[in-house]
Amino acid sequence: MKVNNHLNKAVVIMLVLVLGTNILLAQDKGHRGMGPGMSGMMPGAGMMRPGPGMMPGMFGSKVESSQLHLDAAMSHPVMLADTNGTAYLRVGLTGFALEDAGQRTPVNIAIVIDKSGSMSGEKIKKAREAAIMAIERLNANDIISVVTYDSTVHVLIPATKVSDKEGIFRKIRQVEADSSTALFAGVSKGAAEMRKFLAKERVNRLVLLSDGLANVGPDSPGELGDLGCSLIKEGISVTTIGLGGGYNEDLMTKLAYKSDGSHYFAENANDLARVFNSEIGQALSVVAQEIQTEIICAPGIRPVRLLGREGQINGQQVLVFINHLYSEHEKYIILEVETPASEAGVTRAVATVNVSYGNMKTHTTDKLSSSLEVKFSNSKELIEKLTNGNVMVDVVELIATERNELAMRLRDQGKIKEAHKLLISNIDYLGENYKKFDSIKKSERLNEYQYLNTTDAENLDEQSWGVQRKRMQESQFQNRSQQVETQK
Repeated sequence: MKVNNHLNKAVVIMLVLVLGTNILLAQDKGHRGMGPGMSGMMPGAGMMRPGPGMMPGMFGSKVESSQLHLDAAMSHPVMLADTNGTAYLRVGLTGFALEDAGQRTPVNIAIVIDKSGSMSGEKIKKAREAAIMAIERLNANDIISVVTYDSTVHVLIPATKVSDKEGIFRKIRQVEADSSTALFAGVSKGAAEMRKFLAKERVNRLVLLSDGLANVGPDSPGELGDLGCSLIKEGISVTTIGLGGGYNEDLMTKLAYKSDGSHYFAENANDLARVFNSEIGQALSVVAQEIQTEIICAPGIRPVRLLGREGQINGQQVLVFINHLYSEHEKYIILEVETPASEAGVTRAVATVNVSYGNMKTHTTDKLSSSLEVKFSNSKELIEKLTNGNVMVDVVELIATERNELAMRLRDQGKIKEAHKLLISNIDYLGENYKKFDSIKKSERLNEYQYLNTTDAENLDEQSWGVQRKRMQESQFQNRSQQVETQK
């Protein structure tokens, strides 16, 4: 998610070919979550006859529920006959609009602020202002806690309902910068405050702001990543905000990524208000959480890898966990699959997609299902014509992100020429595909990412690299999060 709003992402749904069947599964009242392992989700469980909300799609199938919209599609609904092939399966989940603000889910938010010596002056002033502005948006049903840290950790505001805003604001205004940076301990204490009111009926979010390196306690990206993994198991996502050019972006992005949170790079203190406003706005618009997606590949179909997103591949079964989904936002999953050689005219089942999620409006566990298939042909012209550009734009962006990450690692190793060469190749790759899919509105993302790669290639020198690396990490994180705001 870019602080400076480089990327304005939109989703355009194309109509071309009906491939799948649509099945809406019954809502099950009771406990929503089964945890990241998805134990208990069986293919086809709870099926009911199709309802009026089910709409056929061209490249797969689309299924709607009261709040979530499931759109499963293949990159190549028609594949070349008599040869093994590679295709991409896309699962898109979209949160529907909230009818009014009063319907939103209460939140449990911990704000963790670095107040080490480097935060003195304008930085700590803007941090205080941003925190106050964010809390101003909350109401008496919400929970807030504020933790500050330098060489030690201080619970400024223990977890409490947001009933006395002025009392909360007075305490925040007293925060001053001093000493070292016990980042790990600060996050741990923030999570401890959240646990006092931890509940599945709330959106549980920890927001970390830091401008420096962790130099007290655990300080490696691996250790912070492990902390993120632990927190997401409790339903806590961590959003990290790196301020200025001195923080450890590897550490901050790892913590956010492993906890299914967000990461922002605020280049200066004036960006903090915008970042906090965006983050709190998302937390206040959650319509679903503990979203379990299971993809069961048909016999003969080999799941190869997930692009940009972590998950489990166990034989024919692929499991992906997403903690939150926001109103009028889509999160998607891209799975690369291999298909066996098949004769022309054959139709082959590819996969069944099962989704289970906690509906934050009805407090039920809703289930959705969809199935996908492909046909085989000897006509390369037909295959090219029916290629799903809507899916391929996402695929291209994620592959380009992988290449951008590799270029960053090469630069880290001092291989500047190799990094520059790879970025130039990536610029060409993005440009070629932008032209190929330019009839699709969302392809503008490829043009925008081409520009960012150009900027990356121009800033590999020693003087520019520190800040540019943070910009690269933020763009990579945004693309890997596979989230877009839907077109209104």
